[in-house]
Amino acid sequence: MAMDIKRDPKILKKKKIRQAIFAAFGVVVLIGVTVAVSKLKPAAPSVPRSSVWVGTVKRGPMVRNIHGAGTLVPEVIRWIPATTAGRVEKIVLRPGAHVTPGTVILELSNPDLEQNAITAKGAWTASKAQLEILRANMDNTRLSLQANVADLESGYNLAKLKLEADQELAKQKLISDLQIKQEEVATDQARNRLELSKKQLAINIKNEDAQLAPQTADVNQKLAQYELYSRQLSDLKVKSSMTGVLSVVPVEEGQQVGPGTNVARVSDPTKLKAEIRISETQTKDLATGQSAEVDTRNGIVKGHVTRIDPAAQGGTVGVDVTLDEALPPGARPDLSVDGTIELARLENILFVERPSFGQENSTITVFKVLANGEAVRTRVELGVAAVNTIEVKQGLQVGDQIVLSDMSTYDSYERVRLN
Repeated sequence: MAMDIKRDPKILKKKKIRQAIFAAFGVVVLIGVTVAVSKLKPAAPSVPRSSVWVGTVKRGPMVRNIHGAGTLVPEVIRWIPATTAGRVEKIVLRPGAHVTPGTVILELSNPDLEQNAITAKGAWTASKAQLEILRANMDNTRLSLQANVADLESGYNLAKLKLEADQELAKQKLISDLQIKQEEVATDQARNRLELSKKQLAINIKNEDAQLAPQTADVNQKLAQYELYSRQLSDLKVKSSMTGVLSVVPVEEGQQVGPGTNVARVSDPTKLKAEIRISETQTKDLATGQSAEVDTRNGIVKGHVTRIDPAAQGGTVGVDVTLDEALPPGARPDLSVDGTIELARLENILFVERPSFGQENSTITVFKVLANGEAVRTRVELGVAAVNTIEVKQGLQVGDQIVLSDMSTYDSYERVRLN
């Protein structure tokens, strides 16, 4: 029969204390290992060198420039409006046709205008006939008065001659003094009638213009109205006013247009300029007269800035570049081009090719390539920027190489290995 052995309480107590110490030590070791592991830096990931873009820091001159896209547009553009309302009957020429002054581009029709022209011509003809009748009546009156003057002048001359002859006879006592006095009175009356007749003729001639003025004004008014309708009828054939190329005909046959509506646009294709759109954040140092280059995809043409839009649209500012050189073959209006404008030339500065994520006058972190093949995250202060390069103010030295491509995938790493 087995018997229970009584254990010593002191031994049991020591055993429990020892187990507790071992357990505590195990916990401390576990915590220490955990802390140590947490403080370990993650292993540097490997990045294929062929997949990144590496640039070298240099010192020397840097051309500060800005870039924008745009189109070629004619310097000379002329819109041709309709001078009167009408319906588009026929489009004679389509965009691309060469035109000269007087070339018919399209034809309009307006039956009301045609009727108005006929009515105006009839009114002008009637008014002109009334003027001719008035002139004929006035001519008759003037001729009648002139004839009366002539008759009275003849009668006066005869009376005067008779008086002179009788006065000689009176000296010889052949005619009485009474007869002489009667003849003198008759001669004076003839002279008075002649003078009065001459005054009537002069007044009549003087008043002829005043009498003709209202009817003449009516004729001129009706003629002007008829000529206006005639010009409007002529303008129903819309013609070019300059030599160039028809670029736009914004109407269709059968369309009704009102006076002042632009129905065609003509431009001179031999004189083109570039309209470039520049981001509004890059225009603070932009000024007229600055040198520029325009890439037409078939050659680069030099030019200069001649106009800057006073307001931004859609986050960009329009800039006109006048070309100083001949355009290459194939250049035509609305051709897409790229423009580069030179803002300044900076001498003896530290610069590098522009990173994909770096903006001017900012501080960024980049991966600087070391001699052992690793790339370490480095803080860099940037300055002014150009299209392809940017100034380095602090953080890098001449000859340093940095990764320029986007490395946002490795933001959690302080270093990577290039292989």
